[in-house]
Amino acid sequence: MNPSHERLNTRAAGIVAGAVMLSRILGLCRELIFAGLFGAGRGMDAFITAFRAPNLLRDLFAEGALSTAFVTVFSQKIATEGEGSAWNLAAKMASLTVVFMSLVSLLGVIFAPQLIYVLAPGFAPDKVLLTVLLTRVMYPFILLVSLAALAMGMLNAKNIFTAPALASSFFNLGSIIGGVFFGWWLDPHFGERALTGLALGTLLGGLLQLLVQMPSLYKAGFHWIVDCRWRDPGVRQVLSLMLPAVIAASAVQINVMINSIFASYLGDGPVSWLSFSFRLMQLPLGVFGVAIATVTLPVVSRMAILGDMTQFCATLARAMRLALFLTLPAAVGLIVLAEPIIALIYQRGKFQILDTLHTAEALQFYALGLVAYSCIKVLTPAFYSINRRWTPMTISFISIAFNFVFNLFFIFHLKMGHKGLALSTALAAMLNVSMLVFFMTRFAGALQIRKLWSTFWRCLIASLPMILLAVSSQSWLHHLAHRTLLMRMGGLLSVIVGAVALFISMGWLLHIEEMAGVFNLIKIKFRIKKT
Repeated sequence: MNPSHERLNTRAAGIVAGAVMLSRILGLCRELIFAGLFGAGRGMDAFITAFRAPNLLRDLFAEGALSTAFVTVFSQKIATEGEGSAWNLAAKMASLTVVFMSLVSLLGVIFAPQLIYVLAPGFAPDKVLLTVLLTRVMYPFILLVSLAALAMGMLNAKNIFTAPALASSFFNLGSIIGGVFFGWWLDPHFGERALTGLALGTLLGGLLQLLVQMPSLYKAGFHWIVDCRWRDPGVRQVLSLMLPAVIAASAVQINVMINSIFASYLGDGPVSWLSFSFRLMQLPLGVFGVAIATVTLPVVSRMAILGDMTQFCATLARAMRLALFLTLPAAVGLIVLAEPIIALIYQRGKFQILDTLHTAEALQFYALGLVAYSCIKVLTPAFYSINRRWTPMTISFISIAFNFVFNLFFIFHLKMGHKGLALSTALAAMLNVSMLVFFMTRFAGALQIRKLWSTFWRCLIASLPMILLAVSSQSWLHHLAHRTLLMRMGGLLSVIVGAVALFISMGWLLHIEEMAGVFNLIKIKFRIKKT
């Protein structure tokens, strides 16, 4: 790869990672505020389930089908036909998105009872009524977030990453500020009626996520024009890519939804425990996996168009190794420090110690699949660049089927409860990424698997000292559990910083190649600031 291009991509990944880090932190703030106000029982179960359907569609479009398909075709249009043709395609897709997603929102409102029956068949009747009400309030969110996803795709294809990466932070800010305000307005004591306020705050967050990107979008060259000429080759190409991408990019989320269906039969609490733990696991996944995938997709799309498969494979292999290097120690940390992390973040107000223990158990099993989740984010979009869009879809079908079978086995035979649901999702992700690597190697060429395994084992060995530190610190952290919030936060942060320092030291001794790339990124950033 051209060194200047590599520096550009690394810098872009750093920008996206920082912005996504902010978004994930705000997302955690959103979750801990809601957990403190409502706990992890009946009401929060209803809210999370009501948000499940539009949020699933958000994940499909914001980080899945629409964004992946549009960036691929939009980038190809720029490379082959020029910017004018690309912006014409953007106008057509924006008009189509408004019409189609308005219809989807209307159908979601009308058929909310039937939808909740599918998503939570184990809920009690009064719990179903509350969930249906919240679903109807939140469903138009999908229209706003789909337009935001389209704007994100346009900006990413133009190598503008900061504004779209920051957009989700504004969603979280709108959800927090609007949700708390509307909730207090409807019920100052934050009973179940206040949950409707959280739903209204979700709509406000979706609107802010769209509006914050508009200045950068207009500056890049886009102008909103109603264009309903959808019999266009570019539109057909985007739609043809979207159909398989809907399944391929959503495997993890569909597995989480299946877990939620099983959890609805386990009483009050499991839906919330799984949701809170998965949200926490998404912090490193979003910061590293999504950031690397976002920057890699436009690059590999252009390389595929030019027929440079050697650089295509090299770029993809490097992205996977970087994702592994960044997420494996994060997974180890989440597994070993799950309980003190959950206690520090969530345990307050109506969120009790029992909720902490059960949420930590789910987090430990979810974290087993963190590396696989991040590599899926990197690999899946690359298949559309080489016109192998049906492969990820087929693999996702297999993954979803295995997740369902795993759930049946762990829940009904091993009696693992919600822990089995989290473990099923992790195992399904491992199976998914293994098949993706196998078929990408067959279709595109070698992905430097030996180097990938070398990075994996070196990172695993480098994680051993941090595991020892974290385990030996458990009793001290438990002792701090009854101290002030500041002392608890300082204690946990000191353990995390010490563990990271040990990992970096061991990584340097083991000559992990990706560590040099990260240090080069830091050097480049310092040079830029000085100039």
